[in-house]
Amino acid sequence: MATPAPPPPPPFLLSAKFRNYPSFLHSQISLARTPALLRPTTTTTTSSSTATNRRRAQHLTFCLAVDRESTDLPSSTPIPPRSAELRVVFSGGGSGGHIYPAIAIADELKIACPDAKILFIGTATSMESAAVPAAGYEYATVPRARLARPLLHPMNLFLPFYLLRSIAASWKILRDFRPQIVVGTGGYVAAPVCFAAVLSGIKIAIQEQNSFPGLTNRALAPYAEKIFLAFNGCVKHFPKKKCLVYGNPVRLSLRRYTSKVVARSHFFPKAGSDKAQVVLVLGGSAGAGAINVTVLNMYYEMLLEHKNRYIIWQTGAEGYSEMESLVKNNKRLLLTPFLHAMDMAYAAADVVVSRAGAMTCTEILAAGKPSILIPSPFVADDHQTKNAYIMADIAGSKVLTEDELDSSSLQTAIDEILGNEHLMAEMSEKALKFARPGAAADVAKCILSLVLSNVKSRT
Repeated sequence: MATPAPPPPPPFLLSAKFRNYPSFLHSQISLARTPALLRPTTTTTTSSSTATNRRRAQHLTFCLAVDRESTDLPSSTPIPPRSAELRVVFSGGGSGGHIYPAIAIADELKIACPDAKILFIGTATSMESAAVPAAGYEYATVPRARLARPLLHPMNLFLPFYLLRSIAASWKILRDFRPQIVVGTGGYVAAPVCFAAVLSGIKIAIQEQNSFPGLTNRALAPYAEKIFLAFNGCVKHFPKKKCLVYGNPVRLSLRRYTSKVVARSHFFPKAGSDKAQVVLVLGGSAGAGAINVTVLNMYYEMLLEHKNRYIIWQTGAEGYSEMESLVKNNKRLLLTPFLHAMDMAYAAADVVVSRAGAMTCTEILAAGKPSILIPSPFVADDHQTKNAYIMADIAGSKVLTEDELDSSSLQTAIDEILGNEHLMAEMSEKALKFARPGAAADVAKCILSLVLSNVKSRT
C-alpha cells in the first residue's frame, strides 16, 4: 500500500511549533449579523509572556496548516513552496487612533509568521513617520493628499491632482513590494494607498475604529474584502456581509499585566501608599487646548487640598511648551508632551481624564479604568461625542462637553469618582466586561485567511 502523501505545507513560513494546527474554515468567522457579536470577546491571560505569545501564535496560525480534506483544492493543485513570504502593507495615519491599531495587528502577524515582511505607507511629516519606525517596522512615504475642511475650502480645487500623485507613488511602492494584501486603518493617507492596491489587483481590507465611519473608509468599503469594526452600530454604514465586529486592536504592551505599585513608582517613587490616588490626564496625540487650560486652572488647588493625590498630565506636543512655562514645580505632578509607557500610565491611574478618541476609549476599556471623557467638538462627523456616550452607556464613563468644562466641573467629577470606592469598582468592572483584548489577534487571523484564499485562487 502506498504511503499517504504528507499534508501540504502552508503558503508561507511559520514557526515550526505551529505548522500542524487544524485548517481554518471560513465558516468559522462570525459575520456582523451573528447575535454572538453582542457578547464581549474573552481571553485567558497568563503571567508568562512566553506562554502568552505561544497561545496567541496558536490562535492565529492554526488557520494556515492547510488540509486537503477541508479545502476545495483538487489533489493535483500545486502548493506554493514553504519559503514563500507573507507580505502585508498597512496604511493609516494622522493620529494615534489610526496608527496604533495597525501596529497592533502587525505585531500579531509577526508572532504568527516571524518571517513576514510588513511595510507601512504614510506621509513624510505626519505622526506615523515617527511612530512606525519606533515600533520596528519599515516605512515608505507618499505625497500628502488631504481633504481640507470645510468642503468649500479653495485648496480642495487641487485635491484631484494631489490624489492622483499620491496614488501613482503608492502604485510604485506596491509594485516593488508585491504584497498579498493591503490593510487600511483610516486617515487620508489610506485612500490613495488602497486605491492603488485596487488598481493593481491586490486585495484590501479596512479597519474602522469609531462608532461612525470616517470618510476614507466609507469611500473604500465597496472595494474591501473585509471590513473590521469596533462597534455593532457601525455595521449599518457598510455592506453587512463584509463586516466583522471584533473591537479595536490594542497594542501588546497594554494587554500585559503591570502592577499598580510598580507603575506608580515608575512615575512617582514616593507614591507607593495604597491611599495614593493618581489622575491620568490625556490630551491626545496632538493635544487638547481646552483640557490643558482647565487642568492648569485646577491642579494647584486640587493637589493642595488632597495630599495623597498625584497627576500624570500628557499635554500633547502642541501644548507642552506653554503649559511647562505656566505650571509650578510639584513633586506630585508629572508634566509631559507624550507618554511612551502607556501601559505604565494606565496601570498607575485610578481615573482617566481624556478626549473620546476611539483608541483612547478602547484602551480605557482594556485597562478597566474609570474615566471622565471630554469629546472634541472639532473632529469630523462629531465622532468623539458618539464615542463618549457609548462609553457612558457601557462603562459608566462621565461625559463633560466643552461647554460644561471648567475647573470646577472637572474637579467635581474627579472627586465624585475618587471619593466613592464602590463607584470606582463598578466602573472598572463595566469597562473590563466590554473590553475585547483579542481584537488584534482576530483581525490578524482573518487577514491570514484572506491571504490564504488568495494563494489558493492563483494556484
